Amino acid sequence: MIRICGKEIRITGSLIRVAALDADTYDYFQDPQLAIHELRESKARVDLFTFMQRPPETKPKFQFFTVQDNLAVLSVSTFDHWWTKQVDTKTRNMVRKPEKKGVAIREVPFDDALVQGIWEVYNESPVRQGKPFAHFGKDVATVHREAGTFLEQSIFIGAFFEDRLIGFVKLLCDETRTQAGLLHIVSMMSHRDKAPTNGLLAHAVRACADRGIPYLVYSRFSEGNKERDSLMDFKENNGFKRVDLPRYFVPLTPWGKVALHLGLHKRWTDHVPEAVVSRLRQLRNARHNRKLQSMSEAV
Repeated sequence: MIRICGKEIRITGSLIRVAALDADTYDYFQDPQLAIHELRESKARVDLFTFMQRPPETKPKFQFFTVQDNLAVLSVSTFDHWWTKQVDTKTRNMVRKPEKKGVAIREVPFDDALVQGIWEVYNESPVRQGKPFAHFGKDVATVHREAGTFLEQSIFIGAFFEDRLIGFVKLLCDETRTQAGLLHIVSMMSHRDKAPTNGLLAHAVRACADRGIPYLVYSRFSEGNKERDSLMDFKENNGFKRVDLPRYFVPLTPWGKVALHLGLHKRWTDHVPEAVVSRLRQLRNARHNRKLQSMSEAV
């Protein structure tokens, strides 16, 4: 990690070193030109620098190489408008479900009790949605350090059943307070019948409305050519819409220029037909689900 323009920058890759905001898709540069200048002046080896344009501005503002990226964006005015105009009856029923099941949802401070609860949520299962869960197995100290990033810009919301945390949201607000991103929204699978995720998302909408934050972002609407899935449906059912935005790539070294020309800035999945990627994804999910079942049977 390095700091550029007061923000944390993550550098990834070995063959091609690519720099991006650590909170990429959640935070933005006020002056990308200044960030490029500081990166060139830094001692860090960076071949390519990438950044996304801040929504809702969809037309390219800079003369750099661009590709199309996207975000799932909910336009927020008031909670009542979202409730009556942006979601349907089925979604409203799902939002009511947590309260009917005895789940309390509220904003919470970042403290040791919250960290302990997040640790328990993370360590419920090693597999989620058919793939290994990245946060499973982390100790409390690691969870505290990772969950405690960007605290001055964060809002935490917890879902509690019988005083135990069963799900949480971490909202990350950008510095202009025009966007809040769902950096984390995770609930215990064992409490799925209580629909805590639906309640948490509704409370996130309320948190934005109460603060006058006009946009709530739920990561990307779709990844590459990925086929439609249940997460896309969930986003759409809750009023999120796909917004296509420019993503810029700026070469900072001769090798960066070559890599960009050869298309090496793309992910490997962008070079493979979606039908093949989808089949590989199905095989991966089946393998991890079998592993999870075997572990459950062994307990």
